[in-house]
Amino acid sequence: MIDPRKAAAVVGGGPAGLMAATVAVKAGLGVDVYDAMPSVGRKFLLAGRGGLNLTRAEEVEPFARKYGPHAAVFQRLLRRFSPDDVKRWAGDLGVDTFLGTSRRVFPAGLGAAPLLRAWVHWLRDQGVGFHTRHRWIGFTGDGGLEMDHGGTVTAAHPDVAVLALGGASRPGTGSDGAWAAALRERGVEVNPFKPSNCGFEVGEGKKVLERWEGRPLKNLGLSCAAGTAAGEITWTRYGVEGGGVYALSAHLRKEIEDRGRATLFLDLKRDLSVAQVRDRLERPRGKASLANHLRKTLRLAGPVVSLLREFASGEDLGDVERLAGKIKKLPVPLTGVRPVEEAISSAGGVAFSEVDEDLMLRKVPGVFIAGEMLDYEAPTGGYLLQAAFSTGHCAGHGAVVYGARTKSAE
Repeated sequence: MIDPRKAAAVVGGGPAGLMAATVAVKAGLGVDVYDAMPSVGRKFLLAGRGGLNLTRAEEVEPFARKYGPHAAVFQRLLRRFSPDDVKRWAGDLGVDTFLGTSRRVFPAGLGAAPLLRAWVHWLRDQGVGFHTRHRWIGFTGDGGLEMDHGGTVTAAHPDVAVLALGGASRPGTGSDGAWAAALRERGVEVNPFKPSNCGFEVGEGKKVLERWEGRPLKNLGLSCAAGTAAGEITWTRYGVEGGGVYALSAHLRKEIEDRGRATLFLDLKRDLSVAQVRDRLERPRGKASLANHLRKTLRLAGPVVSLLREFASGEDLGDVERLAGKIKKLPVPLTGVRPVEEAISSAGGVAFSEVDEDLMLRKVPGVFIAGEMLDYEAPTGGYLLQAAFSTGHCAGHGAVVYGARTKSAE
């Protein structure tokens, strides 16, 4: 049952909400956590399926630049709760971390479940109440939080509240963006949700997609009209996805929005210059087929050769200079963005202009926003989880300060 005596309510049991609850209970507040799902941390567990990348060992300024137009905001947030703070927090829960490739930070054992269990256990020991299957549906007439619990509507009236309900990606984890209507009713600007860290549809090359579906290509250079990245891609039934594509997803999405299509350029031999590729292609070929020649001179085989045949012309393949150019910058046409429900994360949400420095809604005093409810986006690889931790910490601290100020004024 809802305990109306609890001073703070956190709605959303993902990493941002649990971090807000951690800060609040450490400050001595009574805390209740509400979540629409049967258990908390569903999306957190999903993020850890291939190894839970908690954060990255980077300095604040380059880290913050990954959040694009909100870099200045995240500089401030990261200084309040940094990647080093994330490692200390995990250590305090008894979970060691280690530094992986590309400065990525992982928990020992890589999995999300042990860390989540330790976190929830610690919160329960501190007296935090957990209320699952409680979906927030809006505000009551007197400013309380209205919850739907299996068809029964109940209300909580905490002194302060943190909303950390996620964006609109992966709705099966409880992150469905349905909360937007309730905030818009209060006059809060909620920008439309868009897919981020998502796949893209390829207008041509269906033979390549069918033949090489699920096969990753690693160590590629990728570029588009507005950015560059490095990483891997994976062909799917509809097109292309993967870490390299995700890093450019905001640019590619905007290009498609503006022009109806985008071009993703692939550097298939990023460790060699165009001149070096050309020199190797000019080695005597004899009677070898093009596929064998590419394999022997450049170690290009399998899906790479199929890509060249699909996205380069016959004239390109027959001329050394032009073929070298295509190997270094092969254009792949993209015609659409996959739905936000399939994306790893979403852009859109509560505009930063709607919250103060502590992430409190200016139009709903005492209510704070954390995590992917806020309108930002960042690539995978530790940046998304760090944003959840940092915004959750900031909102939790803001709730503590606001609650104390309100009590002293009474």
